[in-house]
Amino acid sequence: MKELYSTSATVTGGRMGTAKIDDSDMEIKMSPPGSGQEGSNPEQLFAMGFAACFDSALGVVKKMQGLSFGSTTKSTVSLLQGANHDYKLAVKLHVIADSTDASIDDIQKAVETAHEVCPYSKATNGNIEVTVTSELK
Repeated sequence: MKELYSTSATVTGGRMGTAKIDDSDMEIKMSPPGSGQEGSNPEQLFAMGFAACFDSALGVVKKMQGLSFGSTTKSTVSLLQGANHDYKLAVKLHVIADSTDASIDDIQKAVETAHEVCPYSKATNGNIEVTVTSELK
């Protein structure tokens, strides 16, 4: 495959440190989830990245399927803890469609196809439970 883009990030101090994108001026103060401290955590950043990637993949699918609708993608990332520090993630992706004559069935089919196309979905396939849903406003 042809590489379209590559980036790197450097983190110092883990969930209580700083994260910097190497090819940007973006630097983020990290804080543990639920701590109430100022900053962001990896789950928040993953949720943003997954939603952005998924909504873009949905745009490709809409063109492929000849559909036209506005979309907003909300992602919910949950950090789960089992016994003996067994941590996992779960993701819920919810698409809110508007400005269309398409049926909710057609929209849901497009969302499911986007889940097959999205690079984040491919990366998490078999590793993280991902649920995809949609609604029509």
